[in-house]
Amino acid sequence: MPQAAQNPFDSLASLRGAVDLSAVKARAQAPAPAPRPAAPSADGTDAPAGVAGSYRANVTEANFQDVVELSVQVPVILALWARYSPESQRTLGLVEDLVNRQDGAMVLGAVDVEAFPEIMQAMQISGVPAAVAVVKGQPVPLFQGPVEEAHLEALFTELLQLAQANGVHGRIGPVSGDGAGAEPAEAPLPPLHQEALDAIESGDYAAAERAYQQALDEQPADHEAKAGLAQVRLLLRLEGLSATDAEALRQQAAADPDDVEAQLRLADLDVSGGHVEDAFSRIVTFIGRHFGPEREAARVRLLDLFEVVGVKDPRVAAARQALARVLF
Repeated sequence: MPQAAQNPFDSLASLRGAVDLSAVKARAQAPAPAPRPAAPSADGTDAPAGVAGSYRANVTEANFQDVVELSVQVPVILALWARYSPESQRTLGLVEDLVNRQDGAMVLGAVDVEAFPEIMQAMQISGVPAAVAVVKGQPVPLFQGPVEEAHLEALFTELLQLAQANGVHGRIGPVSGDGAGAEPAEAPLPPLHQEALDAIESGDYAAAERAYQQALDEQPADHEAKAGLAQVRLLLRLEGLSATDAEALRQQAAADPDDVEAQLRLADLDVSGGHVEDAFSRIVTFIGRHFGPEREAARVRLLDLFEVVGVKDPRVAAARQALARVLF
């Protein structure tokens, strides 16, 4: 029995950048190569892959980028095989069968290393069978060498958990052999996310807050829950605020720039009204002029509002730089 592979899921951060795919991605727009013999199917025959109900794409230089981009919806398994290696063909069959059992929760990209050795070189893999998963464009090594079905099942279970924790929990339809036709299917939200959404729709922001907090407690890396929690807390802080209250709040904040509560509530109001830069500037300015508990309260609120707006928003990036300047 082969030696069990080391569990690759102990730290996602340590695996980021483990595979340099840039060389292949750069060639993704190259003309498609001449047709090659079909890869073996799960039963070991040479029948073309990608028939109805299949979640396998045969990876080439031309479609590599398209296959990798599916990883924002579902985990992509890049499995390397060769005709000269019966063991790799057996392993590919196991992987394909397990992927198809997931019914669209993951996709197999089968890489014929004899036909496309450049892909194998770019992935820095020295032999077959081998497999690397891709989640949100980030590589996650799975195995290199012979592997048994029970171990594969365990790896796939952990991979799906990892993907869910990083906000990848979609489902796609069957793909053709070249990776086309992978249209997103309606996928249910995680139960606690759905519970939060239902609560928001009914106006029960406190219940939504509890659901998102529970989701985050269970999966600390659930970025969608973190953003949802920040948004719901903003709704809670603004709940019941009338137009008259808003005007009074603006006057109070202008009259007393040292009133932390007034400054933060006005920043909340500005974000909800789309005046994001004003809100960020107000809090950063307050932080730059104060110390102690009030400064920390303002910093924490600013980080929450970053989540509300979206951490990839360029306005957030600019505010982070301004915050760093006043803090350090």
